[in-house]
Amino acid sequence: MLTYVRNRSFDYMAKKNKANNLIPTKGELEALKVLWEHGPSTVRFVHDLLTRGNKTVRYTSTLKMMQVMTEKNMLKRDESKMTHVYYALLEEKRTMGNILDRFVKSMYNGSISSLLVAFLDNKKSSAGELKKMKALLQQLEQEDKSS
Repeated sequence: MLTYVRNRSFDYMAKKNKANNLIPTKGELEALKVLWEHGPSTVRFVHDLLTRGNKTVRYTSTLKMMQVMTEKNMLKRDESKMTHVYYALLEEKRTMGNILDRFVKSMYNGSISSLLVAFLDNKKSSAGELKKMKALLQQLEQEDKSS
C-alpha cells in the first residue's frame, strides 16, 4: 500500500508556477491592468475605472470576478482593514508574455516571423513603430554577432 505525503513547499511552488502560467480572461486582464498601473486597490476603485463610460456592469460582478481571481491565485486580498485591498500576484511582463505566446502559437503556428509579416502587411504601422522595430532588429543582430 502506497502512502501519499504532501510536501507543503512543493504544493506552494506548484501553485506559484501554475499561477505564473495562467492566462487571464479579457475581464480579468482589465482588472489586472488597473492593479498593475495603480497598485493595490479596493474593488470599488477597480470597478469605477473599469466601468468609466459603461455603467452596465454591476459592482457585484466586479467583486465576484476579483474573488474568483483570488481563488485562482491571480490576486491576493488583504482583509486587515475595513475595506479589502487586492494585490496582483501575476507579474505584468510574464503574463503579457504568456498571452503573446499563446496568441502566436494559436494564430501563427508559433512563428514570430509570420506575426511580423502580418503586422507589416496591415499597413497601420506608423513610421515611428517601424523605426523602433528596425532598431530592435539591429540590436538583436548585434547581440547575436557578439555571442
